[in-house]
Amino acid sequence: MLFKMSVKNIRKSIKDYTIYFLTLILGVAIFYMFNSLDSQEAMLVVNSSTRQIVKLMVGMINYVSVFVAVILGFLIVYANNFLIKRRKREFGLYMTLGMGKRQISGILLGETFLIGLISLVVGLVIGVFGSQLMSILVAKLFQADMSEYQFVFSEAACWKTCAYFGVMYAASMVLNIVIISRYKLIDLISAEKKNEKVRMKNPVICVLVFLAAAVTLGTAYYMVTGGLTQLDLMNQLVIPILMGIVSTFLIFWSVSGLALKVVQMRKGLYLKDSNIFVLRQIHNRINTTVVSMTIICLLLFMTITVLSTALSLNRVLTQDLEEMTPVDLNLYKTANLPDNGDYTQLQIEDSQKPISDTLKENGLDMKVLKDVTEVATYTSTEWTWETSLQSVIESAKENYPMLMYDTAEEIIKLSDYNKIARLYGNREYELAEDEYLVLCDFDNMKNLRDMALKNGSEVAIGGKVYHSRYPECQEGYLVISTSHTNTGLMVVPDSCPLSEDMKERYYLMADYNADTKEEKYQTEAMFTNYGDGDHELMENLEEKQIRLDGVSKISIIESSKGLSTIISFIAIYLGIIFLIASSAILALKELTENSDNRHRYTILRKIGMDEKMIHQTLFRQIGIFFMAPLILAVVHSIFGIQFALKIVAVQVETREMLPSVIATAVFLILVYGGYFLATYMESKNIIREA
Repeated sequence: MLFKMSVKNIRKSIKDYTIYFLTLILGVAIFYMFNSLDSQEAMLVVNSSTRQIVKLMVGMINYVSVFVAVILGFLIVYANNFLIKRRKREFGLYMTLGMGKRQISGILLGETFLIGLISLVVGLVIGVFGSQLMSILVAKLFQADMSEYQFVFSEAACWKTCAYFGVMYAASMVLNIVIISRYKLIDLISAEKKNEKVRMKNPVICVLVFLAAAVTLGTAYYMVTGGLTQLDLMNQLVIPILMGIVSTFLIFWSVSGLALKVVQMRKGLYLKDSNIFVLRQIHNRINTTVVSMTIICLLLFMTITVLSTALSLNRVLTQDLEEMTPVDLNLYKTANLPDNGDYTQLQIEDSQKPISDTLKENGLDMKVLKDVTEVATYTSTEWTWETSLQSVIESAKENYPMLMYDTAEEIIKLSDYNKIARLYGNREYELAEDEYLVLCDFDNMKNLRDMALKNGSEVAIGGKVYHSRYPECQEGYLVISTSHTNTGLMVVPDSCPLSEDMKERYYLMADYNADTKEEKYQTEAMFTNYGDGDHELMENLEEKQIRLDGVSKISIIESSKGLSTIISFIAIYLGIIFLIASSAILALKELTENSDNRHRYTILRKIGMDEKMIHQTLFRQIGIFFMAPLILAVVHSIFGIQFALKIVAVQVETREMLPSVIATAVFLILVYGGYFLATYMESKNIIREA
């Protein structure tokens, strides 16, 4: 009997459950999709290094999923509270007809169970098909072989989704029973007659609070974008975050008290159409709106910041990857190992040879390489980081206390660097006999070196004084990498007195003499496989304890793509959840308020307002509540994105940010706008019942 009533109630109130169903289905589908990544067939046909990256990504997503489950759990509880509040009068009628609280709880339990079951099934179906599209996307990002791809259902992800949502629904059901047990009949019957007690705020206090909040927020913006060094930010991160949260709350609190007063001063606007009703409706929600608006604003801020930053970072890393890997192989080793060190005579002798000699002597046929270029770099006790930064040393040590300022600068002769520049396709330089230049492209270090160079830094080597040709660092590097990581390379004329015993490192740059991807991987294996009978180079070096370091284009691309993919996936995962949570909270809040105030729309009809104007009034009212937190969230995100990029030490130009911002905006419009329209349509149904 009770179960039949539950089914009948769901059919009757299906329109009331639209937002609830939409939120639960999306939550289940997204949860399944991201937790089924490890089971996708596309992930099974990748090389070993990529497989490790995939495992790392899956592990991180598992941890993030716990956080996501907590957010969705709170969302389910919040939605259930809305549904109970929406039906207080109905429950009161049940009790009037003689039904006990236990029976009402049974009806509600059945409804919650059915809604959860339907949402879970539909969400899993959407998630299963959506995960196939995601597997294709992941396969494309990791360049996996899709020739044997098959439709995959992840049993583990399904059970995990059911378990997580089962626990959340069980907790929600228990909470519903507790809530019903505490209601009194008089509260249920008269629920619609109770209005929120409105407390008028002093306009003077509101103005003062708004100004104080604006100043505090501006200070927080300044701290995260330019007022604190990167080290200070890491140590004092909590301070600007708390300032931002408190300021957001105070801005909504003060604006909610000022809005009506400001509009009332403009009689033409205040008395136009239904503006009096709209403003009064908004003003009457002061006591319950401020906290929820603050939470929604912060969730939207995190959505915009996380998505825009991650997508921009992914884009920049991809661009840097193409620019910073012009050759297939970089090898380097230490030159001039000390005689008094713990080294064998063989190691000491090898440290005085170019890398190509080491490769030949240990079994490598140099024909597997082409465009081989070798150079050496030097160091001098006369030229350290402290020497280079002498004019700004106090500021440098204060802002970057972790740097080892007694470290010798790495020096390269002009002709040697130009050989590398020609191979890489980079700019070549010229120097006079008494000039030097600094190559540096790592942003934080470049800024520090630029300040020193503008002050006219001079250095002396072997009794000869050299001054910088340029007042700032120039672009250039030796070692291929995922991004701009060169912290400093000094280029001097060939006539500079650099002796053999001052050699610090040998470098070798080359391309693989291979035409196909498979052949390149075979050549790559010669420099990475230990103990393989076909590739004895690394085995011989290991046996002789000769240290030869290096990086390859293939390994850099695989690791970089893995990093950018992990960042993108987790950012999208969190971004979607934050956006759904903020949209659903706001939608349910609006539906609750419209349900409580629907009798006021009856009054509007009685005084002669037609349905079209009533719907316009409703549209404007809901639009204001959806736009208010979004506007402040967008302002927050402008500075939040700069802060996030500062933390990861990546410089992104405005034009590079634009595609990511547009993508985030489109996503925001689709989801947030979708919830807005759904809220408006369901609110029309609510007030139509008045």
